[in-house]
Amino acid sequence: MKRIGFLGPVGTVSHEATVYFFQGEDHEFIPFKLVADIFAAASEGRIDLGVIPIENTIEGSVRLHVDSLVHEESQPIQAEWTYPSVQNLIGHGSELMGPDGSGPAYGQIRKILSIDVAIAQCRQFLGEKLPQVEFEYVSSTAEGVRLVRDHPGEGLAAIGTSMAASMYGLERLAHNITDHHNNYTRFVLVGKEAPSLRAADAYKTTILVTLPEDFPGALHQVLSAFAWRRINLSKIESRPTKLRLGSYYFYIDIEGSLESVLLPAALEEIEALGCQVRILGSYPCYPYSATHS
Repeated sequence: MKRIGFLGPVGTVSHEATVYFFQGEDHEFIPFKLVADIFAAASEGRIDLGVIPIENTIEGSVRLHVDSLVHEESQPIQAEWTYPSVQNLIGHGSELMGPDGSGPAYGQIRKILSIDVAIAQCRQFLGEKLPQVEFEYVSSTAEGVRLVRDHPGEGLAAIGTSMAASMYGLERLAHNITDHHNNYTRFVLVGKEAPSLRAADAYKTTILVTLPEDFPGALHQVLSAFAWRRINLSKIESRPTKLRLGSYYFYIDIEGSLESVLLPAALEEIEALGCQVRILGSYPCYPYSATHS
């Protein structure tokens, strides 16, 4: 049985995404408070693999987590998958029913407990259905659901996952209330040893490139090494090296595997320019499938 670490607490989107990816397999899922804690546990052998949310459709890159991939104890990327960030209005359904039993009676909700990001992603629904409601910010969506469970009869509701509603015995008063229904999060699986995974249709390689100093046009030449070989870059992002002011590395996602013919040659050309290249992983990618879910 493998031990899989994820960004906790239990009942969050990260927990749902981890269970979704490993469904049908006998694993132990362990929550951690910080992404740095996941890397530390993996390097110390307390977990076999870690799950890191790396990018969101609405919010973009989770820069703190990108930096953790670079600066924490080296843990190669072993897989990537996407998972929908679906938020629901959760509460005690029986106490919030309308007079005709058709509920929910949104007017009986006086306060919503959740995190600021989840509330911000549901502004349209909240403005239309609950314009009078107050907000109380808590440490996680799952914590908001737990607090609602522990305080019945007080007109409280939460924004959270279906998993959290089930865990704490509450009802989904409204399903998928986010403003953008294409809200997906990209997760990466990190660890020293590659797990046994199902076959994938697509592969990706992630690298870090540090340019040589006093080399005008170096980034252009790096990109040209991929361009003339028709290798597609799905993402390029500059991040500070944290060594000195004005020093950056480039975080690059490449569509393709290191087992291909062209990609290793492109990396050799970049290194010949005097660039430092570090490979963070070459791994399978899995899109979200509702049928697999």
